[in-house]
Amino acid sequence: MVEFDLPVEMNDEFMRKIPAQRLKVNELMENGKILSYSLSADRQKLWCILKVESELEVMELIADFPLIKYMDPTINELMFHHMVAARIPLFSLN
Repeated sequence: MVEFDLPVEMNDEFMRKIPAQRLKVNELMENGKILSYSLSADRQKLWCILKVESELEVMELIADFPLIKYMDPTINELMFHHMVAARIPLFSLN
């Protein structure tokens, strides 16, 4: 899990990079590298659960985040990450 401290003041450059950050996060989620991505209500903390083999892989992945120069990451190895699966109702083609 990576916990990011975000800047108190978000300048124009930061705001312009948010769409690119979202695209990168979505790409990594589709590839199964990011399992969850959460932002605190005050926009000061961000948590990201990654499924990787090493801390080096974590550092390589987050280095590609468009907003990384504004983030102060702390990496914590998790024993496990338990989450509720989305409950999507099945439908019938009949």
